Amino acid sequence: MTYSIGEVAKKLDLTIPTLRYYDKEGLIPFVERTDNGTRVFKDSDIELLHVIQCLKSSGMSIKDIKTFIEWCSIGDATLQQRYDLFIEQKAVVEKQMEELKNTMALINHKCHYYKVALEAGTENVHKDNKIGNTVFDS
Repeated sequence: MTYSIGEVAKKLDLTIPTLRYYDKEGLIPFVERTDNGTRVFKDSDIELLHVIQCLKSSGMSIKDIKTFIEWCSIGDATLQQRYDLFIEQKAVVEKQMEELKNTMALINHKCHYYKVALEAGTENVHKDNKIGNTVFDS
């Protein structure tokens, strides 16, 4: 099955300019074009775009994504490089997840802090109970 750039943009929740940018940067080198230059996307292009979105959302640069795409084009000779790239990116995402976990813990603490203060009608309830009495609690 084939798709227009508009259909792909809608399907992946991307903008048409983003898809054009990815094409210009060489991230989707296998996208075919009609005689008049219109891009025609296949299911395999959409699968690649899912990988690109994943890598991008994990913080990988366009330059590094492009390198990955080039390695894919080369074939089996780059399997180790691709594996190493994903191992490195996994570590990056694990660190991000740990940071987000810590952020969520603080937010949960503050939600509890303010809920208790609202129920009591004052933040002084924390001072009386010696809970969370810091400069940042106001």
